[in-house]
Amino acid sequence: MTYAIVNIKDKQFKIIENTYIYVPHISAKIGEKILLDQVFLFSKEGNLFLGNPFLEKIKVKIEILQHVKGKKIIIFKKKRRKGYKVKNGFRPLFSKIKIISFLL
Repeated sequence: MTYAIVNIKDKQFKIIENTYIYVPHISAKIGEKILLDQVFLFSKEGNLFLGNPFLEKIKVKIEILQHVKGKKIIIFKKKRRKGYKVKNGFRPLFSKIKIISFLL
């Protein structure tokens, strides 16, 4: 099985060819193809390649499929015995991407 561990928006993801994952929002248009060059680790047929910190010769080609909002995250602040309560929430943005291929 061929897989890689890449850096997308300062978070690490294990990706496999021809799969879909949700990552933090990437500011690109839907249908656009992007090359990711920050690959930490690459494994192919049992051979493991480690970067220091990144592998320079391996890139990952992805396609942006859609932009979605995640589940609501509630932020609640309270100070005891002061009558102070604040409830806020937000929905984080994610991008659904498809991993097209690994370029060696």
